[in-house]
Amino acid sequence: MSVESSEHALSAEAGEDQDSVASTANAGKGTTASRLEEEGDVAADYLEELLDIADIDGDIDIEVRNGRTYISIVAEEESAGLESLVGQDGEVLEALQELTRLSVLSATENRSRLVLDINGYRKERAGHLQKIAEDAVASVKETGEPVALEPMSAYERKIVHDAVADLGFVSESEGEGAGRHIVVSAD
Repeated sequence: MSVESSEHALSAEAGEDQDSVASTANAGKGTTASRLEEEGDVAADYLEELLDIADIDGDIDIEVRNGRTYISIVAEEESAGLESLVGQDGEVLEALQELTRLSVLSATENRSRLVLDINGYRKERAGHLQKIAEDAVASVKETGEPVALEPMSAYERKIVHDAVADLGFVSESEGEGAGRHIVVSAD
């Protein structure tokens, strides 16, 4: 769905009276697919405005799959502006994702689990996380001892948990807050 069509949908929705919007929100906002599409449109509008304010070029793609909205910001050319939105170790990207989720919550009254990616950072990081999982499993096989990994975000932990499970091993998240990490073991 394009950003232009989302602007049309949002302006049409803005014309509805407050009571019908509130009753729709309380009824679960219709089907999951339409809720996720709305979520993507709201997020795209928010991100487009942010890119305009920061004077950064980028195209916004929206995809709904596996019950989640995925938003990608990409540039045809190498863009230092977009790279600054990723930040060191994806820290700025994580913060921007949370701000985008808050924007969706504010507009729709629904919590969002959307995933934001900029210039393919998450895809590249997923490959690196797969390697971390494989190395941890190899270490557990060799020593028989559990392996504690470095702290990472919930999204990254999910990727590692899935990779470890695919390799036939067990992983658990331990710790709190920014120190939350995975421990990989044989059982």
